[in-house]
Amino acid sequence: MTQAANANNDSVRMTAGERAGIPPRRMDFQFADDTKRYWYADNAFLTTFWTTLSALFPAGETFFIDSVKNYRDRVTEQTLKDAISGFIGQEAMHTKEHQAFNDMGAKHGLPTLQLDKELWGLLGLTKKIFPKKMQLATTVALEHYTAILAEQLLRDKQHQENIQDPEALKLWMWHALEENEHKAVAYDVYELIGGGYFTRATAMILATLGFIIFVGQGHIRLLWANGSLFNLKDNLKGMWALWGWKGLFPRLLFKYLDFFRPGFHPNDHDTVQLLDDWRHRMLDQGGILANQIKNPSKAANTQAA
Repeated sequence: MTQAANANNDSVRMTAGERAGIPPRRMDFQFADDTKRYWYADNAFLTTFWTTLSALFPAGETFFIDSVKNYRDRVTEQTLKDAISGFIGQEAMHTKEHQAFNDMGAKHGLPTLQLDKELWGLLGLTKKIFPKKMQLATTVALEHYTAILAEQLLRDKQHQENIQDPEALKLWMWHALEENEHKAVAYDVYELIGGGYFTRATAMILATLGFIIFVGQGHIRLLWANGSLFNLKDNLKGMWALWGWKGLFPRLLFKYLDFFRPGFHPNDHDTVQLLDDWRHRMLDQGGILANQIKNPSKAANTQAA
């Protein structure tokens, strides 16, 4: 058989997501009962903050999937069809694995499962109230959040070193990689259906307010359940890490605001080389996910298209 024929057969065997450079990677993370309680920087405030974010992912990413599925039948171009399949597959796996992570938080006495339940209810109500286009615009806005946050995690070595549990590090780095692989999918579907600037910008403002309110109250509840709500020293240290001059959110500000530029596109934030480097670091032989991935394939470690 010729080399060209072999290449053609490999292409046929690829899943749609793999063809688009967005391969759903099936994981099965296991979080032990004795997982370190303060796994992020040995700090209760920061650990409960990241755990609060994790509690939002199962319902949130299911909402993202559904908002894109609403318009899937409008897509005729094969590349975008493949990208949508990859997006749905990746987000479904994120939902599954963060449920396992949230179960670990619940074992530590944190109300992660209650937050998850409440967000399912809130987003269910959102689906009844918001038009489908606004649901998709909200997904586009929140996907921008996750993409820039994930990019920071992939670029910031100190950020990575702060995740002191090996299994948690695998989860968050895998999630960060895939969030940037599919960061443009919802946006491209939104543009395809004729979504405009005003709706997109309005969705981001509403999503930002909702994010601040839901994450804020959720974080306070986790701190209360943990018995550290009034630990002034620990909380001030954590707040400085998030909101200080060189904290997480101030460093994201300009990339966040870039969303409001009329001609913005997620791929304007170039992460091609960054993702290629991390695929090798995670998926090559000896990489942190090399023995974790349950569906290895030739396309799992290729550069995104």
